[in-house]
Amino acid sequence: MKSITMAESHGALDKVEDPIAMLNQYAREMEENLTKGQEALARQIFLEKKQKGLISETEVLIAKRERQARLAVEQGDDHMATLALYEKNLQENQLKLYVEQFKAIQQQTESLKEKWQEFKGTYNELLHKRILLSSRANVARSIKQMQQTTLSFNSENIAKGMAQAEDRILLMESEAQAFYQSTQPNEVSAKGYMDNSLEELLQEELQKLKQGSSKETA
Repeated sequence: MKSITMAESHGALDKVEDPIAMLNQYAREMEENLTKGQEALARQIFLEKKQKGLISETEVLIAKRERQARLAVEQGDDHMATLALYEKNLQENQLKLYVEQFKAIQQQTESLKEKWQEFKGTYNELLHKRILLSSRANVARSIKQMQQTTLSFNSENIAKGMAQAEDRILLMESEAQAFYQSTQPNEVSAKGYMDNSLEELLQEELQKLKQGSSKETA
């Protein structure tokens, strides 16, 4: 039970500290940030285009007010010419502001593009590195499992278990041998254990002993 509990706790820790899971989580977070950066860049480009549109509209309006002023001068209407020039001046001042803002927006856009490209490069590097690290982690996990298996084979508990199994096998062999001997027919005399050649040899030895005994008696 202790071994099972420890194995379960170690398994839970392995899941928490799984490097592959950590790499996948980092990749997901960077992908989310990459998407957010792309959306921010899209909004920035939209603002840049909108500002450029304001500049174009203002330039058109300035040109229009200048034509109106010239037309009023040709018609001898100084009042209308003055109003047109006044409006032209206002639009020119507004145009300067729009141009300055446009330059600032362009700088922000370029900076955002550079940061997004840099982040995208980092993200691509992470993807490649994740593949490499995943491979290394799989190899390390396999080696660790092999080492754990080897250590378990050399453990004292396994050795004791093997000895018990061997004793059990010896007992089974002894029981089988005893059963075999119990099924054999009973022998009535030692003669049954002798073959013909051995019996003849013993008879010869017996005769020699008898002859020797007779000579000693004579």
